[in-house]
Amino acid sequence: MDSYGGFEKLRLDKAPDPHPAAGQVVLRMIYAALNPADAFLAEAQYPARPKLPHILGRDGVGEVVAVGEGVEGVKVGDIVGILRGETGVEAWGTLAELTAVDASHTVPVPEGWSLEELAGAPLVFLTAWQAITQWSEPAAPPAPASVLLVTGASGGVGTASVLLGRSMGLAVVALSRSAKKAEQLKQLGADFVFDPAAKDLRKQVLASVAPRRVDLAVDNVAGPLFNDVVAMLGYGGRISVVGRSGGPVPEFNTAMLFFRRNRIGGVTVADYSASAAKAAWNEIVKRLDKIGKRPVVDQVFPFTEVKRAFARLGEGPMGKVLVKVSS
Repeated sequence: MDSYGGFEKLRLDKAPDPHPAAGQVVLRMIYAALNPADAFLAEAQYPARPKLPHILGRDGVGEVVAVGEGVEGVKVGDIVGILRGETGVEAWGTLAELTAVDASHTVPVPEGWSLEELAGAPLVFLTAWQAITQWSEPAAPPAPASVLLVTGASGGVGTASVLLGRSMGLAVVALSRSAKKAEQLKQLGADFVFDPAAKDLRKQVLASVAPRRVDLAVDNVAGPLFNDVVAMLGYGGRISVVGRSGGPVPEFNTAMLFFRRNRIGGVTVADYSASAAKAAWNEIVKRLDKIGKRPVVDQVFPFTEVKRAFARLGEGPMGKVLVKVSS
């Protein structure tokens, strides 16, 4: 990446091989995964401004080929995923054959998982976990289950939120414009799926969960839909703001928050320490095992077709878009 002119201006070229600093490992990347934040960074719509040229890519799976001083618990030959950190943000990322990462930010492949499933899971599942749990532990059976509303439910964080909501026994309401994706979301565990473009969206959602209202919303969209989300909240209802693919929120009236004591809060995985991220990740893996589900992969593109992979990301995939870097 030579400029902040968007992913269309990315180029495929040679770069110097990375060497592991103390505490780091070098991975030979097998799969990299794309996130909307990567595209935002390439368009200068993200807080980070890495020195150019830069290599994008936060998620991925690779083989450890070199180990820096002081690294314990990870050795050459291990296959690991990247949990979190500066990879792809301030440091060069996973859209490369070789990537240096902090060893404390790597995790092994969970038992029974494919490399593709791990490649794109950490960032979106940690984001979804924080979005759902940052306020308090949602009510689950035998108490009346909390109602979880997920906007942009077919994306990476959306599918992760649906799966985690199901693992917690919540009543999950998902929003998706696609009838095909609606059926897939129900298979993942959504109790109800509605088209966010429906004129009577509020009425449909509230009728489906009556006499309850929405207790918690994971909002990946913002835009005009945000005001509908606020209107569907119950007393003490909360919104965890994850994305803004729908653009700015128009004419937001803060008075809508008053009498139900609603709360709005942002989400950022960067707030996790390495130990906290691993603790959350271990809980996520256990929950997915319990319900017999795995992360959703939309499509895998060759390394030479990174731009086409980004275009697919912009179309609205069902789950994660991956890039196969090497065998």
